Amino acid sequence: MKLEEAIKSNRFSSEKHKSTINVLFTAYWLKNSFSTMLKNHDLTMEQYNVMRILKGMHPEQMCVKDIGSRIIEKSSNVPRIIDKLVTKKLAKRTTSKVDKRETLVSLTDKGISVLEQANKVIDNATEEIKGLNEIESKMLNELLEKMRES
Repeated sequence: MKLEEAIKSNRFSSEKHKSTINVLFTAYWLKNSFSTMLKNHDLTMEQYNVMRILKGMHPEQMCVKDIGSRIIEKSSNVPRIIDKLVTKKLAKRTTSKVDKRETLVSLTDKGISVLEQANKVIDNATEEIKGLNEIESKMLNELLEKMRES
C-alpha cells in the first residue's frame, strides 16, 4: 500500500520528509503486526525483545542495565518487563554473588520454549510481510544504517 493511501495525505515538503514519515509508518505497522502475533503467546513486543536478548547470552545471566542497553525501544521500563516475565515463569532473577546490589536475569526452560515458538511465528511472518528478496533487504539495511549515521 502506498504511504499516501495509508495516511490519506500526499502533502510532503520533500522526498526526504516523505521517506522519514514512511519509515515511521512502516515501523509502527511492523510492530502492530508482530504484536498481534505475539499476543497468541501472551507476550508483548517488549517482553519478546528482552527474551531474545537473554537468549543471546544463554546460559549466562545478564544484569538489568545490560539488558536495557540492548533493548530496541529505549523508553521501555526494563525492570517492569522483567517482573512480568518472572510472574509468567519465563525468566528468573538472582542476586549477583559479586555485587549484592546487582540483579541478574536469565530465561527459564519454559521461557526458552515460549521464545522458540514465538520466533517461528515471527520468522514466518517476516518472510511473508517483508515482500523483499535478500538483495533488496540488504539495500534497505544499508539505507537505514546510512540514515542513522547522519
